[in-house]
Amino acid sequence: MKLSKICSNLEYRCLKGSMETEVQDIVYDSRKIKEDVMFVCMTGARTDGHDYIPDAIEKGASVIVVEQESAAGQIPEHITVLAVSSTREALAFMSAAFFEYPARKLVTIGVTGTNGKTTTTHIIKSVLESSGKKTGLIGSNGATVGELHIPLKNTTPESYELHSLFHQMVDAGCECVVMEVSSQALKLGRTAGIQFDYSVFNNLSPDHIGPNEHDSFEEYLACKSLLFRQCRYGIFNADDSYYKEVSEGHTCQITTFSAAAESHAKANVSAKADNSFEVDSHAETDIDLKAYNIENLNQNGRLGMQFHVQGILDGEYRIFLPGYFSVYNALAAMSVCRLMGIAPDTIRSGLEQAKVKGRMELLPVSKEYSMLIDYAHNRVSTENALNALQQYHPRRLVCVYGCGGNRSPLRRYDMGEITGKYADLCILTCDNPRYEELHDINEDIKVGLKKGGGKYIEIDDRKEAIAYSMSHAEPGDIILLLGKGHEDYQEIKGQKYHFDEREVVAEILQEMEASRSF
Repeated sequence: MKLSKICSNLEYRCLKGSMETEVQDIVYDSRKIKEDVMFVCMTGARTDGHDYIPDAIEKGASVIVVEQESAAGQIPEHITVLAVSSTREALAFMSAAFFEYPARKLVTIGVTGTNGKTTTTHIIKSVLESSGKKTGLIGSNGATVGELHIPLKNTTPESYELHSLFHQMVDAGCECVVMEVSSQALKLGRTAGIQFDYSVFNNLSPDHIGPNEHDSFEEYLACKSLLFRQCRYGIFNADDSYYKEVSEGHTCQITTFSAAAESHAKANVSAKADNSFEVDSHAETDIDLKAYNIENLNQNGRLGMQFHVQGILDGEYRIFLPGYFSVYNALAAMSVCRLMGIAPDTIRSGLEQAKVKGRMELLPVSKEYSMLIDYAHNRVSTENALNALQQYHPRRLVCVYGCGGNRSPLRRYDMGEITGKYADLCILTCDNPRYEELHDINEDIKVGLKKGGGKYIEIDDRKEAIAYSMSHAEPGDIILLLGKGHEDYQEIKGQKYHFDEREVVAEILQEMEASRSF
């Protein structure tokens, strides 16, 4: 493709060369540079793409895009050089053009918020596919294009990969794409230039604040709000205490949902200490979709929620995902799908079929006790999960978990305090220690555990910790494996080792059965 066409929606200065230069591909990773590609010099947390300009010259790049114009001096005259104010933003606009604007050929649905993004996107996909709309998915669990599953490094991939995925979805016959939009993606311009058709705000609480993430909660909030300046319809959880701040400056048409009905106290939502769903008083006419008569549902061992709604939808609905927060995720999905014109019966069917890997995922291990996997790894998501499971009145609630290394210690204190408050037994073990020592991470967790008054033991090896929980399970127990969720690895000292909790549990069951046969 000619460079002039790639840059048709971009502000730039051509410092050298010709805009008629042919470009075979766009790369920002110096290891992928080949002849006749465009190399975009992006500055990251650890590396600066401008440092790799000599590599780009040697490997035959035909175009180099820079932020630092002084870097152009080392580039030969036969290579075209473009200067832009932000190479990250430029990459987004150029990638869209290079793949011939695939997002414009799809109904685009973005979901943001601290918790519930993955579950909400899967529910939306379930409903849309129940209506016959082939739908692509992008998020924490990877990307889904038809039957193809593609692992991703980031919840919201870099803009080039994002538009490549959109292009693959269009080629595969997808009509829609539903994706998680992280605050980091918004901060770094990965979704720049995309006009979403529908965007969802679930909730907000302090998270992702620290080195290489967000400098402050204020910045975190501001980044979330950016999504609602690049969409047609914004769907908001009106019960969240930050709803007004996130919606400030929006350029979209707003639809709201609420679960703050008279059943609020019945569902114990008011017991949440984090105030993530602190409720403002609403007049009934202020809310477009409102849930009431919310109840826990246990249908032959399938845990879920049932509730009535009124507004843009009316009637009784069910979702087989436990927890009051599952109602919020369902309402978000229902709002989007109803705005898209999906019939109520189809929405009802899609809700009941929805399931999410690693999000309150029930493992069929025993008729005497329950075991679930959940990705919760911060204060709010952990409290939501534990509070939800307590509503089913287990004999004991047992948590197996650790915390990630090279992340804010505050998360560890919070996880310890919340599990200490809700769980009858905590088994501290390994998560993704990264470059930190496991002992140091667990010492931080224990600070919170002691504050929460929790009983705990330590088993460093995660498989052994899970095996202990299973071999010591009592009838009526609920065992919750926290933190790994959909992940199939452990990250230790710069290496990723395969570790899928579903496989591990299956292996333990086989080992337990083999030991009983002797």
